[in-house]
Amino acid sequence: MTTFTVGRRDAIRGVTATFGAASLRGFAIDGEASAYYTHGVASGDPLADRVILWTRVLPSSGLLERLEGRWQVASDDGFERVVAEGSAIADPQRDNTVKIDAVGLTPDRHYWYRFIFSGVISPPGRTRTLPAGRCDRFSIGVCSCSNYPQGYFNAYRDIAEAPIDVVMHLGDYIYEYAVDGYSNPVVVEELGRGLQPTHEILTLEDYRQRYGHYRTDPDLQAAHAAHPWICVWDDHELANNTWKAGAQNHNEGEGDFALRIAIARRVYHEWLPIRTPAQTDQGPIYRSFKVGSLADIIMLDTRLVGRDEQLDYRRDLMATKLSPAQFREARLNDPARTMLGADQYHWFNNQLAASKSRGATWQFVGQQVLMGKLIMPALSQEMLAQVELPEWSRDYIGSMVKLSGYQLPMNLDAWDGYPASRDRVFARLLEDATNPVIVAGDTHNGWAFNLRDPAGVPVGVEVGCPGISSPGIENYFPLPAEQLQALLMASSSELVAMESEHRGWARVTLTPEAMESCWRTVSTILSRDYAVTESNPLICRVGQRQFAQQSI
Repeated sequence: MTTFTVGRRDAIRGVTATFGAASLRGFAIDGEASAYYTHGVASGDPLADRVILWTRVLPSSGLLERLEGRWQVASDDGFERVVAEGSAIADPQRDNTVKIDAVGLTPDRHYWYRFIFSGVISPPGRTRTLPAGRCDRFSIGVCSCSNYPQGYFNAYRDIAEAPIDVVMHLGDYIYEYAVDGYSNPVVVEELGRGLQPTHEILTLEDYRQRYGHYRTDPDLQAAHAAHPWICVWDDHELANNTWKAGAQNHNEGEGDFALRIAIARRVYHEWLPIRTPAQTDQGPIYRSFKVGSLADIIMLDTRLVGRDEQLDYRRDLMATKLSPAQFREARLNDPARTMLGADQYHWFNNQLAASKSRGATWQFVGQQVLMGKLIMPALSQEMLAQVELPEWSRDYIGSMVKLSGYQLPMNLDAWDGYPASRDRVFARLLEDATNPVIVAGDTHNGWAFNLRDPAGVPVGVEVGCPGISSPGIENYFPLPAEQLQALLMASSSELVAMESEHRGWARVTLTPEAMESCWRTVSTILSRDYAVTESNPLICRVGQRQFAQQSI
């Protein structure tokens, strides 16, 4: 385990947390320039010959007005060797965001890019294309769950400075709650990290303001400018615990759910450097990327497109006359319940088969929620009497104590709540994948699983990434870290390692011989000075389908 001390750099000049005109989305202007790049630059969805370029630009008035400009891609940071360029439009219909699919690039190359509007040059960004043909090493920074009023985005700064090839964001890029809904009062009041708008976001303007407010963060801007991103939403870009026809955090008083989701999806595509199908905002978000001969990156939507409603222990077990065994048989193991939906499931099968057929070494599956089996630990009232439980977690922990002897899953919102659907996916991974690696976000903690089918056959490995700033399991299970880890390892046979204390991200490196993963965590999110700790690596060698604690 290695620790690095990091001194914070000054925040990007001109970026503040104050709001003037709504169109500024948190950016302060002095009116002296003819155009303003209000939220930096970004790139994403790289292919071997192209990459998406993104920025947002306003005129000196700070109002939403159509602007015409240009973009450039160069092979050097001085832009003396421009290799591609073209026209660009900032349109009020897209909140004056600009999204360009820069084509005609060379595989496996780093490039620099910029925009020019009204004679003003944007900050530069650095991006890269994916390999074509042989690839000996590819490194992915996996992250999720960045909650602005919970603390500084120190982990994003570490990602910005890391020597990785691409950033994979697995969702909860923003949170939809009101400023007092899921925040740390110290962070809001003393560190000045409140929210705009202050209420829960519901309308088009609400969602745009919230993205804009998050994107004023200098560390998030730096991470976007340093690497291309591959993104997928989870629930908080939409509403908490979303499923295909509803969400826990949506009620009738908040209007039509389908309209809210359509708005959320539209703004997601406006503000993220994602390739938008056929110039719409409503295409499926699941998609794939070829990393030369080394890997296929397959991104799934386990949140919205096909997911059936989550089960709930209080509603579906405790409020019924079912016993835990009957609940497991009649509800939890219901074969009709699905996480992916039929269309996405068949698409996924085809992607796996095509990857195996073309001889890719790895199938790297990016999706939102844990696939590994995480079983309720053996808790007792005596054990909990030794710690001070947060008031909001008492009911949850009390329910877990009552159910902890029945081998039931901790989290019904994860794949554990859809075991029959997971078994079908495992069957396909065994049949049609060569070396599957699953990555997940959502829980705010780091996890590593050896995935196994119902017969105990190794299926593949899973890496769950810590959250950027959202609080983790230690906040509602305030046991000493070693004790909590021992309890979970004892109850969950697939769990091989975890990080239950700190915020951060996961680095996963693929080679033709092995996959190596580690967690990089920050010592604090409450200060602009922090240390970074890198965990010991976890290794999965080609053909093994499980972790072995050795270095590459």
